[in-house]
Amino acid sequence: MVVLQVGEPNAPQKGTKDPEILEWCQKHGFILVTNNRKSIPEHLACHLAQGKHMPGILEIGSHMSISETVDELYIAWGASFLDEYQDVILYLPFR
Repeated sequence: MVVLQVGEPNAPQKGTKDPEILEWCQKHGFILVTNNRKSIPEHLACHLAQGKHMPGILEIGSHMSISETVDELYIAWGASFLDEYQDVILYLPFR
């Protein structure tokens, strides 16, 4: 599993707009992990309406700690097929 954070080398810069992050994730094959439950669903709908695709979006709860988030990501990574999350948003935790 490869994890990049916005603002790190080889990832979008901090301040990058949501639609551009979705484009970057599509181009580079990354699933987006975010706590942005307000605007991301709308941006995904627009992205898909343009005939584009998204490897997936995992939205984490604001109450989740980093260790809980990592645990959930390992569960998803280990128990999933490559394209299982394409074009959908799933909410973590799974339980």
